[in-house]
Amino acid sequence: MATTVQIDEKTKSLLEKLKIHKRESFNEVIKNLVMAKFDVEPLSDEEIRDVEKSLKEIKAGRYYTHEQVKRNLNLK
Repeated sequence: MATTVQIDEKTKSLLEKLKIHKRESFNEVIKNLVMAKFDVEPLSDEEIRDVEKSLKEIKAGRYYTHEQVKRNLNLK
């Protein structure tokens, strides 16, 4: 059974960009989005501590920019 859903052009454009292949249906794109939403596991206590630690490091200025890393590794 099919159902018609109205979406604006901006939303349609966003869905187009999420297609894995050109012929993928909007139904498949939406289903993948919904499944991804429910497939996310909550962070563990250790992961939360690591994120908090990283945020403190960033606020303290202890980080490298992409440009610095590329320069240090002699990448263009």
